[in-house]
Amino acid sequence: MKRRPIAILIGIVLSGSAFAANAQTTQPLSTPPAQPVSGPGGSEAPFADFVMHRYGDGDAQYWIFEPAKPSPPHAPVIIFCHGWSALTPNIYGAWIKHITRRGNIVIVPRYQATIHTRMRYFTPNAISAVKAALAELQSGSHVKPELDHVAIVGHSMGGAMAMNLAALARAEGLPAPWAICCVEPDNVLRNVNNAQMALADLSAISPDTLVQVVVGDDDRLAGDETAKTIYAQLSQIPLDKKDYITLVSDYHGQPALKANHLAPVAWETVDPEPDPTIVNDPKRQAVRQWMVENSIDAMDFFGTWKLFDGLTDAAFYGKNVRYALGNTAEQRFMGRWSDGTAVEEMRVGEEP
Repeated sequence: MKRRPIAILIGIVLSGSAFAANAQTTQPLSTPPAQPVSGPGGSEAPFADFVMHRYGDGDAQYWIFEPAKPSPPHAPVIIFCHGWSALTPNIYGAWIKHITRRGNIVIVPRYQATIHTRMRYFTPNAISAVKAALAELQSGSHVKPELDHVAIVGHSMGGAMAMNLAALARAEGLPAPWAICCVEPDNVLRNVNNAQMALADLSAISPDTLVQVVVGDDDRLAGDETAKTIYAQLSQIPLDKKDYITLVSDYHGQPALKANHLAPVAWETVDPEPDPTIVNDPKRQAVRQWMVENSIDAMDFFGTWKLFDGLTDAAFYGKNVRYALGNTAEQRFMGRWSDGTAVEEMRVGEEP
């Protein structure tokens, strides 16, 4: 009888230990940082909405997005170059919406009617579409384009395309960009007999241009070969006006933050027209569903969106340079997990 209290005490201790262990194993994992309210990459914007117009078809198709509510009389121009086979702006819809609501006109040239369009036509198609879009914007009731405030951003094949458009701008009678953001660029289709889109002479880009070349450390599709080639051909641009940037994956919590080739994807339906490439294609439908459910996270808010916002602010208005260039704490910062742990910072300024 005298031993019962000891036995009960031991039982209570053991039960408490088991409960604590079980509580520890069932404790929720840390979640990724939410979008900041203010600053580059933040949700605050001077315009509450946007309007979208679609023009042309096939290789000549292009989209124009304009800030609205209120509608400004004029605005800077952003040329947004999509990746190979990303034939609807919805794949980057949230990013395009974000850029537009910050007070920019966004032009999206399609440049390929289908996945069978020959690569040698990509750049000429994009140039023609941009020319048509600028002519359209200068007519009718559109927000008028500020042709002295132009920037170009592109992902994957669109990253290489962005550099081509910048290099050929003056020769083609297009306004030269003040800033270029080249994200996970790739000009080679390795699954299609290594077909390649030729790069233009990048030395034709003005040395006054601000440039970011961005790669992902977990990008198994594009890798960094094209990015290194592009960066090496920008020797005319001073080091304080360009950065080679690596986004870094972080598996600290759930869902993980992955710096893979889909990191810049940000699905939002900004054009209700069905994407012709996914009709009756279950694989592409499944990929689209993944994009809808998983594609917007801190890799956008603190990565590509923040970088490009800072770059255009720096180029157009001389502000927020520290979020765009220079290997600063503001540029590298990727937010914090819900438990306070800092997300793995991007790496900046490394020799490619």
